[in-house]
Amino acid sequence: MMHSRSRTALRTLTAALAAGVLVGSLTACGSSSTTTAPADIPAEGTDDGTSLTLWTRAPLEKQAKELVEAYNSSHKNQVELTVVPNDDYVAKVGAAAGSGGLPDLFAADIVYVPNWVQQGLFQDVTSQIDGLAYKDTLNKGHLDAGTLDGKQYVLPFVLDLSVMMWNKDLVKEAGLDPEKAPATLADFAKTAKAVQALNKPGVSGTSTGLNCGGCLLFTWFPSIWASGEDVLNADGTESLLNNSAAKDVYSTWKDLQASGAVAPGSTDETGATWVAGFQEGNVGIMPFPATLLPGLTFDAGVAGIPGVDGGESTFVGGDGIGISKDSKQSAQAWNFLSWLTSEDAQVGVLAKGGSTVARSDLADNEYSAKDPRQVAINEVAGKGKTPVALNFQQAFNAPGSPWLTLVRNAVLGDGDTVDADNDEITAVLAQ
Repeated sequence: MMHSRSRTALRTLTAALAAGVLVGSLTACGSSSTTTAPADIPAEGTDDGTSLTLWTRAPLEKQAKELVEAYNSSHKNQVELTVVPNDDYVAKVGAAAGSGGLPDLFAADIVYVPNWVQQGLFQDVTSQIDGLAYKDTLNKGHLDAGTLDGKQYVLPFVLDLSVMMWNKDLVKEAGLDPEKAPATLADFAKTAKAVQALNKPGVSGTSTGLNCGGCLLFTWFPSIWASGEDVLNADGTESLLNNSAAKDVYSTWKDLQASGAVAPGSTDETGATWVAGFQEGNVGIMPFPATLLPGLTFDAGVAGIPGVDGGESTFVGGDGIGISKDSKQSAQAWNFLSWLTSEDAQVGVLAKGGSTVARSDLADNEYSAKDPRQVAINEVAGKGKTPVALNFQQAFNAPGSPWLTLVRNAVLGDGDTVDADNDEITAVLAQ
């Protein structure tokens, strides 16, 4: 059962505050120094029957359970999985980090990884990652997010990409070609308006979460990237979200909102139910999490998210995973991580279950080949980005973040404060 919006917002705020307390407490006690995994760990780690602990957040429960079950059935080591509610995860990690009680392995939303690496929560596994023959094929966005001062701390756990999806039945009914992906942002808007014009009870042209910073960046940043612009400077200390492509994104959604093509609940949507309308077959087209494709009960078209004048991109989200600073079983934990990036796990578990692989050399595999949509998802993964910033949570994801203020002013307000609101994002990023 889904939490109410108010409860979700409260828990998110609590998590954000916990993250801030975590950063402050670790910095105060000088705990930002990093731990390095022993250099003599065998290339594949040690599989000697050790019990390992692993934490993950609830949105990735399906993939995490499938991976752990496959590992446990084929190894002497045994991993005990703990799945934590998404809104409680940051607080739980913060409390455990302060008391030395982190599990052997833990996954983290990729946007939190740079901060947690900075605070020394993961062990340095640079030499182990460098030893992987296929290192250069691993998703660069996830590796970059877990790299600090040239040292590497995390591997990709599960990728969650944002893609454009459309309900083929509704699009066909609206008189458009359901097999043709909208090529530009204007084409996307045209499709949404066409579905809205059907005037079907309960059906909307498109939908989003206009009170959910994470939903918005996950689905709107790719249009900016596809247009050849960026959202942050190289070191993540300056916001570029007032460039021409970004302003075109805001104006497009402002027009969609004004025309009535955006689902009625979108204005107050904080993230708890932002994908529900599409899942229920009541939304024509929207940027949508790729991981949810296997659960759809209708025929959906899939493509990368288009830019203003074409191109396509994606936000490479999901979770990275590493060995915690508190683990005394680094060699055994690395055995799980090295297996996680193997073909057995990437294809035999993730691709088989309909998830995106984290290795480009495995994008075309026996499972993705059965569904052209999955091939499209795997291919667009290489065109996407993962923005990296130490203060990403405060600038973008926290309730009332300056990013959320910018979007709401631009889409629901008069749209004249984008430059000033962008400066406020920069002020937080530069702290």
